[in-house]
Amino acid sequence: MDRAAIRDLILEDPALVLDDGDVMRALVAAQDHGDGRITDLRGVLVDRLEGRLGELEQTHRTVIAAAYENLSGTQQIHRAVMEILAPTDFAGFLAAMTGPVADILTVDTVRLALELSPEERAIANARGIVALPIGGVDSYVGAMRDRDPARITLRPTGPTATAVFEEQTLRIRSEALMRLDLGEGRRAAMLVFGSGDMDRFAPDQGTDLLEFFTGCFERSVRRWLA
Repeated sequence: MDRAAIRDLILEDPALVLDDGDVMRALVAAQDHGDGRITDLRGVLVDRLEGRLGELEQTHRTVIAAAYENLSGTQQIHRAVMEILAPTDFAGFLAAMTGPVADILTVDTVRLALELSPEERAIANARGIVALPIGGVDSYVGAMRDRDPARITLRPTGPTATAVFEEQTLRIRSEALMRLDLGEGRRAAMLVFGSGDMDRFAPDQGTDLLEFFTGCFERSVRRWLA
């Protein structure tokens, strides 16, 4: 490759030189022994290194913040699990679900949605329980017949939210839907968190902690509904 081609290549993409440590060191060394006609590259090199250092510091801060947020979330879930394990009767369980658990997880409302026949609807009078018709869980979540239903669904609330949140529908703007397995032969059920913050629950968020909480919750609620 002749000099003109090399010059054109560098002018077209200066990063070929600036990102190559060996080339930069050779140029700086050449400047130290030059006759003053070589442009000072030390300033350029320092600026680029400072830029990279800034990017690394920002990445470091982001990683630390994410780790702290994850630790804080884990501690919240653990405290909420302890609350649902403590009650000795169903009324106490529902009181813990709608009170301390909602406060710990900083959600505006918590609902236990059960598929009930008309003859079973009396149980829905208890605070925190919502009665859905048979097949109502799949209908509310929007399950597809050609795929397994999702265990956890995070999304903004839609026009059907009144079926779960009732009189609170207008102030609830996002929801977490957690399917519950109440045992063989039992109908579908789900635990629902509602938040007035539209961004609180979104499809692109992780669900690992909610998966853990759902497993603990369904094992606890089986004691009362089995």
